[in-house]
Amino acid sequence: MMQLSPEHEDLRRTVEDFAQKEVAPVIGDYYIREEFPYDLVATMGEMGLFGLPVPEEHGGMGGDYVALCVALEELGRVDQSVAITLEAGVSLGIMPLVRFGSDEQKQRWLPDLAAGRTLGGFGLTEAGGGSDAGATRTTAKQDDGDWVINGSKAFITNSGTRITSHVTVTAVTGQTAGKREISAILVPSGTAGFTVAPSYSKVGWNASDTHELAFDDCRVPEENLVGQRGKGFAQFLSILDEGRVAIAALATGAAQGCVDESVRYARERQAFGAAIGTYQAIQFKIAEMEARAVTSRLAWQHAAEKMAAGVPFTKEAAIAKLVSSNAAMDNARDATQIFGGYGFMNEYPVARQYRDSKILEIGEGTSEVQKMLIAKRLGL
Repeated sequence: MMQLSPEHEDLRRTVEDFAQKEVAPVIGDYYIREEFPYDLVATMGEMGLFGLPVPEEHGGMGGDYVALCVALEELGRVDQSVAITLEAGVSLGIMPLVRFGSDEQKQRWLPDLAAGRTLGGFGLTEAGGGSDAGATRTTAKQDDGDWVINGSKAFITNSGTRITSHVTVTAVTGQTAGKREISAILVPSGTAGFTVAPSYSKVGWNASDTHELAFDDCRVPEENLVGQRGKGFAQFLSILDEGRVAIAALATGAAQGCVDESVRYARERQAFGAAIGTYQAIQFKIAEMEARAVTSRLAWQHAAEKMAAGVPFTKEAAIAKLVSSNAAMDNARDATQIFGGYGFMNEYPVARQYRDSKILEIGEGTSEVQKMLIAKRLGL
């Protein structure tokens, strides 16, 4: 297992303290109300969490992606809605600009994003093309110095809050050698022709922000192109590799949180004259849960080490995403069983983890896509 640096360990303790003392006591009420936790997001911004991997010259902390993953694991132990708001805000809202944005784009957008004063979204998924992201139907055509965008996007996180500053969308911008050219374009919130639909009614992640987006002759300046024209598909693939490591850390936190809650409950809950934790059936179930959480942590840290070393890590990111999302779902199911009827009540954290964890096997690349990526890297 990766030995955290003193700086990363200090960060872990700080985020753990925030998650346990400030998130845990209030997030259940936000969840039931399906309300976005603006105050918690503001605090995370003040703590510098959104700016962890952002260079200091653009208002960030100048840290690395491992720091973000450390923070996400601690948040995921307590609540996934808060964790995914940070994960998507950084890996999908900020990193496309950090990696591919122009100097002007970085200067204009990154300081507020890094401080958590604003949030950005990434418009990739469409209703007719989830895993097949290359089947993008949204188009952008040049006209009199502008991009004119038409199309729609589905399931876009952080796209409709009152602090959302922009969404970067992928769109077909032409044909090159008979192949569709996909580019990434930044669309500021409030742009004419850019409509944010009402929030989805979701099974889980109920305190996070998710919307469908529509673009109807939406015009933005040509300089809003993010990165190179025609490189949008390759750019988002690299962004997703990084994002999968972050999601794996979040899922590891969820898996560990289920262990934490189950151990506590097993010590307190009495049945047939003894604490249920004294029964081997419960002990074995929790032991398996802990093994899954530890394995998940090893997987995301291994992928993060390769990423930090600047060597290819697509396979490792896919393995981490696959293993950790399975662990989160399995541990949530087992924790709910341990809690019995109480595990079916929304007031208990394990109930939220059970509702939340399924999407970890779907978002930012389904489990099936991860298996495809792993098999491809094995030469199959």
